[in-house]
Amino acid sequence: MEALREGGFDDILALCGGCCSCATCHVYIEHGPEELKAPGSDDEDDLLESSAHRGEGSRLSCQITLDGAHDALTVRLAPED
Repeated sequence: MEALREGGFDDILALCGGCCSCATCHVYIEHGPEELKAPGSDDEDDLLESSAHRGEGSRLSCQITLDGAHDALTVRLAPED
C-alpha cells in the first residue's frame, strides 16, 4: 500500500492506514509469487469476502510486505465498492 502511494497512485484510499480494517486498498496480483495471490490472514480474507469485486489474486495491499523477491510484482487496482 505504501509503495503504491509513494509511486503516485493516489486512487488507493487506504482509509484505515494499513490496519487491515477497511479493504479500500484492494488490488489484484497480476504477476508475482503464487504465495502472494492468497490472503495472508483470516481478517484479510473476511474483508475481501465482503467486496463485490473479489477475484482471483485479490489482496489488500496493506497486508503485502515487499522484499527483493517482489521486483517483478504487478498489481491492478480493484474498483471501489
